[in-house]
Amino acid sequence: MTTLGAVFRPQNAPERLRSVALAADSAGLEQLWLWEDCFLESGIASAAAALAWTERLHVGVGLLPVPLRNVALTAMESATLHRLFPGRVTLAVGHGVQDWMEQVGARAESPLTLLREHLGALRGLLGGESVTVDGRYVRLDGVALDYPPHGPAPVLSGATGPRTLRLSGEASDGTVLVAGTGPDGVRRARTLVDEGRAAAARTDHHPLVVYLLAATGPDAAERVRAELATKKGGDGFGVAGDAAAVAEAVRRLAEAGADNVILEPTPDEPDTEAFVRFTAEEVRPLVLS
Repeated sequence: MTTLGAVFRPQNAPERLRSVALAADSAGLEQLWLWEDCFLESGIASAAAALAWTERLHVGVGLLPVPLRNVALTAMESATLHRLFPGRVTLAVGHGVQDWMEQVGARAESPLTLLREHLGALRGLLGGESVTVDGRYVRLDGVALDYPPHGPAPVLSGATGPRTLRLSGEASDGTVLVAGTGPDGVRRARTLVDEGRAAAARTDHHPLVVYLLAATGPDAAERVRAELATKKGGDGFGVAGDAAAVAEAVRRLAEAGADNVILEPTPDEPDTEAFVRFTAEEVRPLVLS
């Protein structure tokens, strides 16, 4: 069964997060996803606050850009969240926007190599291992967490291109696909992810998390068209309309292989609290029917 969630976009001021998280929790929304976009808001700090304010809400961060982060610090922060809020956290890592990475002096010559090294070390650390690695970008000498997660701590990766999708299947525990990805794009991604899984002889379940750009209200179609025009990658897939229209788009992605569909509001969404309630109270019942 596909899990439904919504995005709290970091274009909203940080102080807006509390009311949105509480609205999501009280409405019974399954997941709230956050971003660590430059130079807006911290993914980890925002996730910790949202988890502390709520009782049941599952919080995802998709994604943490690995060029900005020493893998040991990412592991420490991730493990802390998993220990404080067991079963309520999902974290994804990825290349980050290369222009932003260059702007802060962190752009890697080989983003794919960096992501591969980061994923291997991060999954090892969160699995309670002592990790020694002397890679091109990641270097650890007998590093182990004193407080690793008590249970599974899956590490997802964001991916768009074929090589990164194959790497995600090989080296991560799930894949996040950008908004604009339509059913055909989900099927293509699943094929490439499965190629990576086969190369690594992995047989565990590999969930696909798909962002779905969505808007409702009288100007919804115009807002979705304008936002899709700014998107790189994807198939230009979005949805504007009432709960029935949104639910139908969710079902199409689910039938194509999406395990989690996360509704992404447009950056000019006038009422994010209402958007998360709309997702939980109006769209979700139709998806389940």
